[in-house]
Amino acid sequence: MSSLTRFGISIDDKLLQTFDQLIKEAGYGSRSEAIRDLIRNYLVARQWEESQSPVVGTITLVYDHHTVGVEHQLTHQQHEHIDQICASTHVHLDEHNCLEVIIVRGPAQTVRSLADHLIAQRGVKHGNLTCTTTGATLT
Repeated sequence: MSSLTRFGISIDDKLLQTFDQLIKEAGYGSRSEAIRDLIRNYLVARQWEESQSPVVGTITLVYDHHTVGVEHQLTHQQHEHIDQICASTHVHLDEHNCLEVIIVRGPAQTVRSLADHLIAQRGVKHGNLTCTTTGATLT
């Protein structure tokens, strides 16, 4: 287990009151827990900026399955990036729309490029890449 360091910060009273209310609503037991999560989120965001850092994430796509060729293109692109695709889940939302969630892993730049390409496919109504970390560099 790593050692803990205590430190102090100066913060505006109003900002602190707002922060305390939000972390209470979120269910944090203490300011320290919330601040640790904020720091981790910042570190993960920076990791995604480093193009070769190993990352994990999800690509979420909503698409109209009646668009000619969309399912073929999405499947083809996933097979082309088999080293980055860990798993995918397909859900039928209604008679026209499908949701696909793809779990990805690999160098940040490669994962980002794959997500951009999938989201740009004709028939995709909305797409989003959600980033996180492998956890290897966080404590």
